[in-house]
Amino acid sequence: MDRVIQPPLVDTTCLCRVDAGLKTVSGAKKYVPGTKLCLQPAIKPSIHPTRQKPARGDRNRSQSPLLPGLPDDLAIACLIRVPRIEHRKLRLVCKRWYRLLSGNFFHSLRKTIGIAEEWIYVMKRDRDKKISWHAFDPIYQLWQPLPPVPKEYSQALGFGCAVLSGCHLYLFGGKDPVKGSMRRVVFYSARTNKWHRAPDMLRRRHFFGCCVINNCLYVAGGENEGVHRSLRSAEVYDPIKNRWSFISDMSTAMVPFIGVVYEGKWFLKGLGSHRQVLSEVYQPETDSWYPVYDGMIAGWRNPSTTLNGQLYALDCKDGCKIRVYDEAADSWNKHIDSKIHLGNSKALEAAALVPLNGKLCIIRNNMSISLVDVSKSDSVTGASAEHLWETIAGKGQFKTLVTNFWSSLAGRNRLKSHIVHCQVLQA
Repeated sequence: MDRVIQPPLVDTTCLCRVDAGLKTVSGAKKYVPGTKLCLQPAIKPSIHPTRQKPARGDRNRSQSPLLPGLPDDLAIACLIRVPRIEHRKLRLVCKRWYRLLSGNFFHSLRKTIGIAEEWIYVMKRDRDKKISWHAFDPIYQLWQPLPPVPKEYSQALGFGCAVLSGCHLYLFGGKDPVKGSMRRVVFYSARTNKWHRAPDMLRRRHFFGCCVINNCLYVAGGENEGVHRSLRSAEVYDPIKNRWSFISDMSTAMVPFIGVVYEGKWFLKGLGSHRQVLSEVYQPETDSWYPVYDGMIAGWRNPSTTLNGQLYALDCKDGCKIRVYDEAADSWNKHIDSKIHLGNSKALEAAALVPLNGKLCIIRNNMSISLVDVSKSDSVTGASAEHLWETIAGKGQFKTLVTNFWSSLAGRNRLKSHIVHCQVLQA
């Protein structure tokens, strides 16, 4: 007669007394249905107990508050209102503050309630041919120090610069004096004040065109050290996928010297392989290039930018006169003139034109900055547009007109540095 196997005799109110051969509570529960978990804290499953991590709720309760005496949500409501110029100090207080100020939640709240600040980031090449850069706070009108650019870009030529997600400044491509053309991509985060790596481009190139459309980074044309120096290839970087991919080649090889995004299309103007002037436009929807020759291209000058759907370009060397493109007439027949011209020296040359807080911002090689409120330009005539202009500058960076005049007479106004790139980051 076969032996009947009896289930282990246990207290059905507690699984800790189940026969040791069942090994686990889950195994015991198969044989003893209806039992409950043991609540006795003295039971040790092993003679070598491991340190258990506290649950998230327990961990949060054990953390010190962001601000003593206040719940964290109220503390965050206070911290997001601290001016951006103090954020670098706030990140040094403790790890919790650093994580808060480096995360998306903190900055999305600042943007939602309309207190996010835009700073101007100027990258220049000094007299020793090295790249340096500074950030300008237009509210306090102060220049702020920044971590040095990565070593591979300290002396690079012809590299691209663009902003994604409003707070990440990308440097890509370019030509190293020793290694030649590069594919490297790095980016600076205004939220962490640090540099980070990104995937390399698919092709080595320098002196190329670049733009941002729908928060994707496009590059096209340029040069390489290969047999065919001028390039036709183009590619796009999607930060969400964190990947580069090729797009349609340009109609002809080109080394662009001016580019702008207008009405969702990318316009480029540059030199072809035989040094002839070429112009093309790219449509992302159809992934196609085609030549363009119209009134916009004919009167287009550098630097230029778009603001609120309108295309602007500088009309004089010192940036004291702006021309506006009239799409209906297909011409640049409108101007906004400050009536105060600074001169034609290299130091006073306008190097960049960027949107800043709903205004046009003009940055010159001597680091002087002018703001133009173009939103009110339609209601004034050219003779009465002087009040739309405002001059701001960092401490110790702006020379007066008299100083520039005497420096010119003395022959001491040789250009010590010139601006290479200028962007606006929000935080």
